[in-house]
Amino acid sequence: MMHSLAPSAPPVGTPPGADAEMRELLLGAIPALRAFAFSLTYDLDRSDDLVQDTLVRAWTRAESFRRGTNLTAWLFTILRNLFYSEQRKRKREVEDADGLHAGRLTALPEQEVRMEMAQFQEALNLLPHAQREALILVGAQSFTYEEAAEICGVAVGTIKSRVSRARVRLIESLGMQGTDDIGADGATRAALEDR
Repeated sequence: MMHSLAPSAPPVGTPPGADAEMRELLLGAIPALRAFAFSLTYDLDRSDDLVQDTLVRAWTRAESFRRGTNLTAWLFTILRNLFYSEQRKRKREVEDADGLHAGRLTALPEQEVRMEMAQFQEALNLLPHAQREALILVGAQSFTYEEAAEICGVAVGTIKSRVSRARVRLIESLGMQGTDDIGADGATRAALEDR
């Protein structure tokens, strides 16, 4: 009996463009997707659902991804669009005017760095949603201004403005004179420093 050395065909029902390489790329993007989803929802269950919906959408539309481009930016765009579609269906915007979400996210500080991060998280939560989103994309997720603008569907200048205003508000909220006052915490420094 002769065995074929040719690669096997994808299973029946596999979407065009969905292959083993795409599967590995999607699995590798899960941690970044979870972080971004949580930054939008502040709810672990909702963010996990959002990530799953994003992965399903990406898998079923794998042929629309151009290989060699930024997969994470493509996935963040899908996730963001799903989030806002869900928001429109609910006909309300997630706000934290009374500080309930921020209160659940803070923890008692055990050391200076932990206390600094808790203060930073609280100040970040008080930013307007658009500014927080832009700052997270550029500062924490390391997207360029151009990539963040594409994800958010706005002009590059709008992203730069949102990031700049968010940085100023954070520095003021934290009682700092500028980014030189920032301690050892890398996440805080990355969010507040200019690129």
